[in-house]
Amino acid sequence: MNLAIIGATGNVGRKTIEVLEKSNIKIKNLFLVASKKSEGKKLIFKGKELKIEQLEKYNFSKAEITIFAAGSEIAKEWVPKASKKTIVIDNSKYFRMEKHVPLVVAEVNPESLKNHKNIIANPNCSTIQLMLPLKPLHERYKIKRVVVSTYQAVSGAGKAPTDELISQTKDYLSGKKIKSENFTKQIAFNLIPHIDSFVEDRYTKEEWKMENETKKILDQKIGLTATCVRVPVKTSHSESVNVEFESEYDLETVRAILKDAPGCKVVDEPKDGGYITPIEAEGDHLTFISRIRKDNSNEKAFNMWVVSDNLLKGAALNTVQIAEILTKKL
Repeated sequence: MNLAIIGATGNVGRKTIEVLEKSNIKIKNLFLVASKKSEGKKLIFKGKELKIEQLEKYNFSKAEITIFAAGSEIAKEWVPKASKKTIVIDNSKYFRMEKHVPLVVAEVNPESLKNHKNIIANPNCSTIQLMLPLKPLHERYKIKRVVVSTYQAVSGAGKAPTDELISQTKDYLSGKKIKSENFTKQIAFNLIPHIDSFVEDRYTKEEWKMENETKKILDQKIGLTATCVRVPVKTSHSESVNVEFESEYDLETVRAILKDAPGCKVVDEPKDGGYITPIEAEGDHLTFISRIRKDNSNEKAFNMWVVSDNLLKGAALNTVQIAEILTKKL
């Protein structure tokens, strides 16, 4: 099978190449595509140098499956054209809430792929890692409401913001004046409760995405409210999650469900270091769950801490897993 990656030189594009290296997909040709400035550059895939092709010149009919990792503006212009010649898995936010576009987490709702019309959307990174533990819990105990606070790494905003965290950190430690170019405020040694633009009711788009994507993927009846925060961490998003069920529950049953949840690993001991932090999740395909405990203010609710590499499960890994499911049916 032939595959293509649009935006191959970006953070997610490069991660996608890494994940494809280890995937079960039998790839005949991999086409790497990016902007004009990257044309002719080379990236390594399975020991071979592959030349970057320019998007404007690329023939989409060369690959059966094409992964877009190039942002909403590129997706808006090029995905409709590409979908006439190839199946598109898009990482951007542009098509996620389109009624006839499946929004898919590989372990959660693969059945949605039956209805694709050559465009499949990859959910928001913070939504993906939340869906993994929520799906089996919702099947056992119907979820009524979720309250989530996210602590999102700068890599989720792209390479330039990641570089800025590093440069700001150096400047801060050197006593130099801090300049913010990719963030609304200083990110080094700071937290910014603002991701994406503001929308109605004083929420941000990131918070809006978590609410509405959860409803589309899992259940329209689930209530969700989110506060999304950018933190001075390079990679891996963390989430503090409060889940309220429709009825009372058994905590040990919840713990057992989470231990068996596909793509997840429970690391949860009430002792120093008995939990997972972002730096430990970096580079790992699993989503980690810690700090599982009752909500003492609500007999139908419990709390948990969820951490996952946002560039892997939150983007590249999920798209490749979707591609793996598709290849079995093509």
